[in-house]
Amino acid sequence: MPTSVHQLDDGAWLSVNDARVVNVSDLWWLARQDFCSCDMTDFLAEGFVEIGVDHPDIEGRIAGQCIECGESGVTDWLTLGRVVDLESSRFLGVDPTSVHVPERRRRLASPTE
Repeated sequence: MPTSVHQLDDGAWLSVNDARVVNVSDLWWLARQDFCSCDMTDFLAEGFVEIGVDHPDIEGRIAGQCIECGESGVTDWLTLGRVVDLESSRFLGVDPTSVHVPERRRRLASPTE
């Protein structure tokens, strides 16, 4: 069964199979990121810029700002969750309050491709 993945409401939501599963109002705890000089960044997510699929992971780049120093930017790729059951396309999101390390690698597929 194919899984539908896309952004909704001008990047405010990640939708998987027409269900809103991740919004952008969360704080993400980021390590080794490149948009500010803080060692660890408490990142306020403001909008999904790009969504990609590296099966089974669904990943995205998020615009926002560091609440410590105020610097704004766009993250490299972050895992937002994964499809854990191919039959039902059930999505399991990550915990944004855990430590995440953005990666620069290129996505294998885009939901629009």
